[in-house]
Amino acid sequence: RIASALDRDGRGDVIRHKAGLPPATYFSGGKLQWILDNVDGVRADAERGDALFGTPDTWVLWNLTGGALGGVHVTDVTNASRTMLFNLHTLDWDEELLELFGVPRRMLPAVRSSSEVYGAFDLKRRPEGLAGAAPKGAANEVPVAGVLGDQQAALFGQAGFAVGDTKNTYGTGSFLLRNTGDGPVASRHGLLTTVAYRLADRPACYALEGSVFITGAAVQWLRDGLKIISSAAETEALARSVQDTGGVYFVPAFAGLGAPHWNPYARGTVVGLTRGTTSAHLVRAALEAIAYQSRDVLEAMNADAPVSPDVDAALKVDGGAVKNDFLCQFQSDVLGVPVVRPTVGETTALGAAYAAGLAVGYWQSLEEIKGLWKADRTFQPQMDTEQREQLYSGWQDAVRCALSWARESGKQPRT
Repeated sequence: RIASALDRDGRGDVIRHKAGLPPATYFSGGKLQWILDNVDGVRADAERGDALFGTPDTWVLWNLTGGALGGVHVTDVTNASRTMLFNLHTLDWDEELLELFGVPRRMLPAVRSSSEVYGAFDLKRRPEGLAGAAPKGAANEVPVAGVLGDQQAALFGQAGFAVGDTKNTYGTGSFLLRNTGDGPVASRHGLLTTVAYRLADRPACYALEGSVFITGAAVQWLRDGLKIISSAAETEALARSVQDTGGVYFVPAFAGLGAPHWNPYARGTVVGLTRGTTSAHLVRAALEAIAYQSRDVLEAMNADAPVSPDVDAALKVDGGAVKNDFLCQFQSDVLGVPVVRPTVGETTALGAAYAAGLAVGYWQSLEEIKGLWKADRTFQPQMDTEQREQLYSGWQDAVRCALSWARESGKQPRT
């Protein structure tokens, strides 16, 4: 209700312009407002400075640097940019946005860059979960020096430092980011404008992001809900065991549809079923849906921030699902561009490590880091244009079914 009310009275346009985000339950501003308005005593504590807010990185950093005994209360620009409270242009909390949500400024963490020394982790007072002897000869304090949001860290780990560099991370959901350079690009096609990273006191680098809610989670549903597979590793062989999906499309809108649709009322839809449909067809349709949803986002991204012809059009991919060669090949086919899988598939942790290493001088420059990136395999498109567009047109019809179900059932008002 909080997110819907913001759009009804025009405040959503303020959030889009300043924060680069649609007013959605996906982000923390509305959740924080609800806590302040509904949990007894929290607002009074916040106004006194006794209740603090932070994104998950804030909590981790607070505890690593001492917690109640003197921990630092900070976040970085990338995590702050996901709250609906942060101004992308000033790179600070925005008074108008704070007023819209009724959030006291004093409860918010200080906003810092993505790569600097924020504090130190004292090995002598490490938490129980990190118990054990410190390495011989290690210093008593270890600097904490890199903080990045999940997907921004993955872009950093993919060495996405040039304008136009694009990566897609496949996890429970999928998140496609494109580096847009030193200024925020406002989206007209349902994408998020975000800070990609900021190194120390240098100018910030920005990105566009498309967030797909359900991709790998659809495979989990096949395993845990339908029980037609016992592990995700089985999906590649099953998908290859049939020539195609037999006309089946699976739109996994279990929690609505994210970018570029941003419709919370859509629901999961399977269309094209016949008596000949088998579990293998459903599995293949689930994998293909991951690729189709990524194309939806990339189409929007090309409309908002097209890349120049001299920029490499390849899509760098990472995350657990990219171990699946069928998915990577179909992704290349349905996009019509090369898909490149790196040797290190978990680039989120790698990106955070790179940011920390730059802060303490382990690495000296982005160029040095870029030289560390290596490709494991490049998948080239093998599908002809007519087939690609015919398949994608069928997907778009299936998405319209998922969107129309909510309207017809009265879940969503007609517009």
